[in-house]
Amino acid sequence: MNINELKPQSVFEHFALINKIPRPSKHEEKMIEFLKEFGQKRNLETKVDSTGNVLIRKKAFPGYEHLKTLILQSHMDMVCEKLVDVDIDFLNDGISTLIEGDWLKAKGTTLGADDGIGCAIELAILSDENIEHGPIECVFTRDEETGLTGAYGMDKDFMKGEMLINLDSEDEGQFFISCAGGVTTTARYKFSRLEVEKDFFFLKLSLKGLHGGHSGDDINKKFANAIKLLARFMYLVQERYSLRLSSFNSGRMHNAIPRDGEVVFAVPSCYKENVSADLNVFFSQVEEEFHITEDGIKFSLESWKNEKVLPLEESKKFILALQAIANGPLAMCQDKALEWMVETSSNIASVVTKEDEIRVVTSQRSNVMSNLENMGNTIKALFILSGAEVSQDSAYPAWKMNPKSTLTDIVVQTYKKLFKQEPKVIGIHAGLECGLFSEKYPHLDMVSMGPTLKGVHSPDERLYIPSVKKVWDHLLEIMKNIPKK
Repeated sequence: MNINELKPQSVFEHFALINKIPRPSKHEEKMIEFLKEFGQKRNLETKVDSTGNVLIRKKAFPGYEHLKTLILQSHMDMVCEKLVDVDIDFLNDGISTLIEGDWLKAKGTTLGADDGIGCAIELAILSDENIEHGPIECVFTRDEETGLTGAYGMDKDFMKGEMLINLDSEDEGQFFISCAGGVTTTARYKFSRLEVEKDFFFLKLSLKGLHGGHSGDDINKKFANAIKLLARFMYLVQERYSLRLSSFNSGRMHNAIPRDGEVVFAVPSCYKENVSADLNVFFSQVEEEFHITEDGIKFSLESWKNEKVLPLEESKKFILALQAIANGPLAMCQDKALEWMVETSSNIASVVTKEDEIRVVTSQRSNVMSNLENMGNTIKALFILSGAEVSQDSAYPAWKMNPKSTLTDIVVQTYKKLFKQEPKVIGIHAGLECGLFSEKYPHLDMVSMGPTLKGVHSPDERLYIPSVKKVWDHLLEIMKNIPKK
């Protein structure tokens, strides 16, 4: 069976088309052109705003003209992660998929179902003349994954509808009615490299095989963070021996838990065997610590060529900062109904070494904006104390629950009618564009939903095929039950 034979056929056919189009965050130009041509070819009103968001309007099915306009929204970009041995150019190559039982996966890369499957559902609705619905606006935002800049820059009055369904959630049967806000804090350590003293031996420490995952939705699942593990060992080496750091590289995306990395460093030649023995002990401890959530951890240590290194004090401060930085869940929600959910968290996402600079990217999230500000300031203060230059992007807002949401009632009642079971109505500890929409369009009644995805933002990303049919059937029922104008 290939992807075009999966059900609903139209959805998966459109998903296959989308996955032929390179669409990394901030490089969605080819996807924008595809969407423009898609709408224009079908004589549907199509417009692109100054930021690059695309909106395609479709008139009501005969007899449904009296219903309120419903907005269906997804984001067109994807996180581009791959296994280290996979050769792909995400700017020019499409995604290759495979079917394993009830799961659709990619061959060694992220699948792009976050949020390509949401886009595919919208396109399938736009292309089908037999679906019963009122007026709809299908909106495709750009660059959701690296700062929500599409939603940030959306032109005023771009959307006209009164209700919005965001198709960017990852658990079928769960409907999200609130989300966390977030901020990215970046530190830059600048230096001039030096020749290492004589009789030093260079080593490269590598780590791979971690689970990775989404830094919001997966932050409470005790997946190991590659940067933190590498930093922990470097801290031990620094405490015991005269360490000289040459490079530290791990992680790529600001919203992903890093799953691999490597560090090049030097120690006096007389200690090289000690470092190897220390790593064996450390590896055993880490395996025990993560024996449930991480079963593929692989450390390796090899001799390396001589390189110039960071000055000793800059190196020490950098390693101390990585050891000290808060990472993972930091507070749980106080609201009784949401006490199971993470309220505030921080994730150290990437470390990149260049000739004269090390750049560290972290992300903080919270459903309480004052706590988000405090956590961002805490991380910023740590970096400043360690000698880094620090910058922060503009925080994106949390989306507060609307206790009087008509759309939520419709979504819940139609789900119970179709599937004879009670859905979950919850919040999520991740950023959704609904937070920004709630600021720009305070009148909007919103719900977020979608099929089941696992391992998003990692090469383990996979889509549960049967869940797509359930979301499709449910969405068709919702559209018929939108209130009158």
